[in-house]
Amino acid sequence: MGTVTALPNARSQPFWDDMGASEHMVQIYGTHGAFIAALEGFVASALRDGESAIVIASAVHLHALEKRLRDAGHDVEAARSEHRYQGLLAEEILGRVLVDRWPEERPFLEVIAELAARARGEERRVRAFSEMSSVLWSRADYAATIQLELLWSKACDREKIPLFCAYSRKGFTRHGTESIVEICRLHARVVP
Repeated sequence: MGTVTALPNARSQPFWDDMGASEHMVQIYGTHGAFIAALEGFVASALRDGESAIVIASAVHLHALEKRLRDAGHDVEAARSEHRYQGLLAEEILGRVLVDRWPEERPFLEVIAELAARARGEERRVRAFSEMSSVLWSRADYAATIQLELLWSKACDREKIPLFCAYSRKGFTRHGTESIVEICRLHARVVP
């Protein structure tokens, strides 16, 4: 994929404005606060710019994100009703795309195309965030994680959407450094 690079201040508007149309990014985070701050920057900049954001995450992370967005003055409910914000549970989407614990290409691409079409509406630019790979990684489904990341890259190219993924550093215990490097190699950019 790409090289492992980092850019400063993932919460800032200029960082997220620099994304390519199909760029696949990852953050390996140490603290929940750092991750939620980056995710808030990602989604808030989309909403400010009249874009749409698809967020596929855990219930805890969706709740924390939506609270921060509301606290920052974003009308999450209006964005949701206009399909400019779609907050979806990672486990539910995984349930639609996994067959025997393996991400299947056809259902995956169909689900992402459906979500992107809804978010695109009248030709809005769409961006996505997903924790689905992190969920698989936490289950020790390492090959399935790699397959899902490859499918995401394909979906990003097809749908012309940038994707932000995130993994907790705590999930990289055995051979942690090698695993982190491998995950980062599947992405075009590493989010600080």
